[in-house]
Amino acid sequence: MLIRISFIAYKTIVVKEVLRFMRIWVQTIVPPAVTTALYFIIFGELIGAQLGNIQGHSYMDYIVPGIILMSVLTHAYSNVVSSFYSTKFHHNIEELLIAPVPNAVILFGYVTGGIIRGLIVGVVVTLVAMCFTDINIHDYGVAISVAILTAALFALAGFINAVFAKSFDDISIIPAFVLTPLTYLGGIFYSMEMLPSFWQSVSLINPILYMVNTFRYGLLGITDIRLGIAYTLILFFIGLLSIFALWLLKKGVGIKQ
Repeated sequence: MLIRISFIAYKTIVVKEVLRFMRIWVQTIVPPAVTTALYFIIFGELIGAQLGNIQGHSYMDYIVPGIILMSVLTHAYSNVVSSFYSTKFHHNIEELLIAPVPNAVILFGYVTGGIIRGLIVGVVVTLVAMCFTDINIHDYGVAISVAILTAALFALAGFINAVFAKSFDDISIIPAFVLTPLTYLGGIFYSMEMLPSFWQSVSLINPILYMVNTFRYGLLGITDIRLGIAYTLILFFIGLLSIFALWLLKKGVGIKQ
């Protein structure tokens, strides 16, 4: 009985999340396509035309994986942080907390919604990229798995941000001052080989670097880091954030006060 109730609750949360962002697709799906087109026009066509090949690929082709993954993680994060905080703000979360639904179901329901939005945006961005260059996927397994894992990781991060947020302004602090800098410094627009040795070492601290390079391997077959290390790091952070988020729900941090 509990399994059936949990499945119904999980399915309900996921369907609600998908309908929520699909209902306003003009605000959630279209903007990434426009932004991507601008990235390719400015960086790919104008700036990229002045640069040589990077690891045997044109600059346009080189930046495609990073831009796609940046869209995936950004929208997986923003979907969960905005949705869960809105649930708190309107006091709808109390209905879930008093229901016979495990905290894990609540958490992974929201995370799944974030993953779905991130992947849909990723597909849209990929279609836009195909208007500017040919995309020949090197390894489907790596490309798909790292996209899903990255979306899951940042959906969890968005959930934790929403738990601690006390106002709508608080849900924009982390994306502005943490997520955006890490993303742009995560090897999207350049290879680590282009950096001095000191900054190469500093770049290794940035977890997004590992995700971008792993996804780049999936699409182009090239990478600046070892795939095993990247997958281990991603799975470690997913496990860590999952445990932390479940603990926050159990303690009622930001919810029961």
